Amino acid sequence: MDAVAAAQVLSEIGYLLRQDPEQKFRAQAFSGAAWTIAISRPDLEALYRANALTTIEGVGAGIAKVVAGLIETGQSTYLQRLRTEMDQPTRDDESDLDLSQYQGDVHSHTNWSDGKATMLDMARGAQALGYRYLGVTDHSPRIKVVNGLGAERLLAQSREMAEVQAQMDDLTLLQGIEVDILEDGALDLPDPVLELLDVVIASPHVKLRQEPAAMTERMLRAVSNPHVDVIGHPTGRRPGSREGATYDFEAVFKEAARHKVALEIDCDPARMDLSPEMARLALESGCSFTLDADAHAPAELAYVPMAAWMARRAGIPQDRILNFLDPDELTAALR
Repeated sequence: MDAVAAAQVLSEIGYLLRQDPEQKFRAQAFSGAAWTIAISRPDLEALYRANALTTIEGVGAGIAKVVAGLIETGQSTYLQRLRTEMDQPTRDDESDLDLSQYQGDVHSHTNWSDGKATMLDMARGAQALGYRYLGVTDHSPRIKVVNGLGAERLLAQSREMAEVQAQMDDLTLLQGIEVDILEDGALDLPDPVLELLDVVIASPHVKLRQEPAAMTERMLRAVSNPHVDVIGHPTGRRPGSREGATYDFEAVFKEAARHKVALEIDCDPARMDLSPEMARLALESGCSFTLDADAHAPAELAYVPMAAWMARRAGIPQDRILNFLDPDELTAALR
């Protein structure tokens, strides 16, 4: 059992525990341990043989017992019990994703908006992971507290991107935006600006409790915009703290598929959106996907290997996830 596989199991346990408000702190403990293991990639089998699993930051005796079970049997009886208790369906067709073939993340933030790191630091973090591309998709202006980018600041950012790109070997930076989907389904930046960008992620951030019929029309208009490439965290939910938007998911997913707009599985542990159940519906509706960290700092790029289990549980084959395309294939897919 390698560290990445173990991190995914611990992440799923944390995710399931988060459905029960009384398990909030236990959920945080499992998610925190998954995060530590995903970043540090310790030799778990060596630590197990040395009876030293608890030397990993955030791994106490209970979590160490779960990890030990993974090493001994390749499975977690605790995870299987949680799946049963929380009525998670048994899947005979979980997909087999090879994360060594993951080419790059198309959703990240820098200190141009609400990120915690410079573009250069984010690019170096992606380069260290062997990525071939990184989408720099800072926020649009709608939500004032995130210091979003309008047309003038996007132009200034493009100049910095050229300087950073010159320092990168084998990593292509994609200039993009995470643009807000407004209440009526219009986008937070005009089409002439969006059409100049490499990748446009349209996301619902506000008014998530809008009446379902209106929310459906809002999302249908967004996926129909010819400049939208991806719908980011499509419900806006935060498991354990905030319900997501409710709309006619099947109708929106089918329209997204018709317009070749991908749906995101946002791997941020606070989001995990789309859920495996919703992603399954989207797959059956003909959608393609992105599997993104929504990273606001270089270390957060590790969210992807933590949460790849979501795509596996949904049964999404590798060829339906854009991040497994090489740079030329991705560019063609985003046109």
